[in-house]
Amino acid sequence: MAKLNEEMERLGGENVGQEVSPAKVALASSIGATIEWYDFFIYGTAAGLIFNQLFFTNLTPAVGTIVAFATFAVGYLSRPVGSVIFGHYGDKIGRKTMLILTLFIMGVATFAIGLLPTYGAIGIWAPILLVTMRVLQGIAVGGEYGGAVLMAVEYAPEGRRGFYGSWPQVGVPAGLLLASGMFGLLSLLPEEQFLSWGWRVAFLASIALVVIGMYIRLQILETPAFTRVREAQEEAQVPFIELLKTQPKELVLGMGVRWVEGLAFNAYGVFAVSYIVNELGVPQLTALIGVTIAAAFGVVLIPVYGGLSDRFGRKLVYGVGAVLFGFFAVPSFLLIDTGQTLLMWLGIVVSLGIIYPAIYAPLAAFWSELFDTRVRYTGVGAVYQFSGVFASGLTPVIAASLVAYAGGSPWLFVGYMIVVTLISLAALAMSPETFRRDINPTMTEEREPESVLES
Repeated sequence: MAKLNEEMERLGGENVGQEVSPAKVALASSIGATIEWYDFFIYGTAAGLIFNQLFFTNLTPAVGTIVAFATFAVGYLSRPVGSVIFGHYGDKIGRKTMLILTLFIMGVATFAIGLLPTYGAIGIWAPILLVTMRVLQGIAVGGEYGGAVLMAVEYAPEGRRGFYGSWPQVGVPAGLLLASGMFGLLSLLPEEQFLSWGWRVAFLASIALVVIGMYIRLQILETPAFTRVREAQEEAQVPFIELLKTQPKELVLGMGVRWVEGLAFNAYGVFAVSYIVNELGVPQLTALIGVTIAAAFGVVLIPVYGGLSDRFGRKLVYGVGAVLFGFFAVPSFLLIDTGQTLLMWLGIVVSLGIIYPAIYAPLAAFWSELFDTRVRYTGVGAVYQFSGVFASGLTPVIAASLVAYAGGSPWLFVGYMIVVTLISLAALAMSPETFRRDINPTMTEEREPESVLES
């Protein structure tokens, strides 16, 4: 692995003393994250729309949809594995090499899904291979997030970490925008062509994006914060174990804060599409347009909210977003349940495009500021990916199950959304404000528990 890191540095043209623009690094992190999230989200869109018809044809439509969403959740179950593996090496040999590897793994897995035979062709092996590729996707994204965030945050000027750290966050709505836009275009095909080969285009096209992303990531340097740790030979021996020993409180609170973020995104970005199509009988293109518009708003607003968190604090921006999300849960589904296009779009866009970015934007900087440099890659990845199992991966399954139990009504799920919002707000209240914290103290100071837990 160390030799691989050296080779990555040589290919990337790293030179001692070379100046690197924080804006360039943030943009590179954003583009790379967009590509990875596009790959991840096209699976979620396909799971909600077509995988029950292609890979689970031996089941009833309702059960097939739940099982398809369960395979979507598998990607989240494997993400903690990726966060531990890549976090370990990211904290020991560097952020950059891990970002190259995760992008490569994601690209291969996504491209392979586009080539998979369906259940009608090879039977049970079709869903088995599908789940295997989903596991690889999850491992890749599990390692991706921490590295992309830290490249931006650790390069950011003092007082601007919220703004620069929000750029990798833009990768989520941007990836969703590309994924929903791609499926929206492919949905224009006749249904028979869409089911036979059209859906595959979305997966196969990702290989071109991966090549672009690999080129961009080879141009950026290792972060100054990690370079300083490496030069002092102060790398953690086993970062995950050290994280558990020194900062368990931050890990638990960070996961609690994450819950409503993951719920919000998957409730409207993934589940709502399936609900609108399957329960309300609305054409899938209509639902996808609503998500696409919301994602476009998110691309613009996430850096805005990130910048506001530099001025007013991470907790205030996030807290306002979470409170608004809880209050708008009922109105949003009242609008969606009308079945009227403009009102459905309004429900999705306000929740996913305007409110959600306020929750998500400050988190990259907030989590980076919670953890010491020596375990920061592992800490940020663990918070995001371990909580992602219940916060994100299980949300479509829980939603579909509650809706099925309620006979097609969304209100049990809406109640679940409000409860989760309250839990995340409680975790936020117990968390320290971090936006004025120095994330590059001396090594001696950094190892003092007091400096980590101070409010």
